[in-house]
Amino acid sequence: MSVHPGVRELLRAGGVLVLSGAGLSTESGIPDYRGPTGTQRRHAPMTYQAFTGSPQARRRYWARSYLGWRQIADAQPNDGHRAVTSLQRDGSVDAIITQNVDGLHQAAGAQDVIELHGGLDRIVCLECGRRETRSDVDARLRAANPGFDAAVLVVNPDGDAEVSDDRLDEFVPVSCLFCGSDLIKPDVVFFGESVPRPRVDACFALVEDASSLLVLGSSLTVMSGLRFVRRAAACDIPVAIVNQGPTRADDLAAVKVEAPLGAFLSSLAVSHSPLAQQGSHASQ
Repeated sequence: MSVHPGVRELLRAGGVLVLSGAGLSTESGIPDYRGPTGTQRRHAPMTYQAFTGSPQARRRYWARSYLGWRQIADAQPNDGHRAVTSLQRDGSVDAIITQNVDGLHQAAGAQDVIELHGGLDRIVCLECGRRETRSDVDARLRAANPGFDAAVLVVNPDGDAEVSDDRLDEFVPVSCLFCGSDLIKPDVVFFGESVPRPRVDACFALVEDASSLLVLGSSLTVMSGLRFVRRAAACDIPVAIVNQGPTRADDLAAVKVEAPLGAFLSSLAVSHSPLAQQGSHASQ
């Protein structure tokens, strides 16, 4: 696949900050919300207010999340994730802000990743603040729910499975291993909950220090990611967007490419490999 010259030039300058979204993980089998693999949710996403206000809401959320976690845990980094890591290792990409909660950038070996919305691989207690690994909590859920199953229709990028509702009320949640509270949740930002301010400030600092911002697989529909593109544009930092479909920031982009991310980023990484650069210099 040919690489857009505008994107190539930004990478050649170095100092690139990547902002990734759900579209980067679709080739790992995790559907996007709004892109070509996106699906319409049967129920609204769980809000922080509903989760903390209702034991029944927590029970039904945990039943769906318990089933959805299988697909998230089994997902592997795809060519796009590996290409971003390659670009970081060769010095083109400095840091990564991801809106995803699947941990696939880190699984591909990327460094300096800020998980804007947290990570599904951790569980936090809202009472005592202690954290457990998702695998440990999952083992306790398995023990508390032997044989529990339900038809999974699709797993959303936040790990919340769309399932048939007939058995959700029989699911048995578990409590915090340290204080016994039932107010435990994945260490991710729910709808109605704010990203911690220090994390937002760290992201803004990365934007302001970047030579350019490369958006990968995000429609930028919500302000959570869009604000960083707007900050880059306000600072006259070039923005390149690679996404299948329109985004809310197309008018702010110096470069917009519609292409499958795996193939596009792989070509980009190959063209910027040290061997490719040596070959380019030798031919001049």
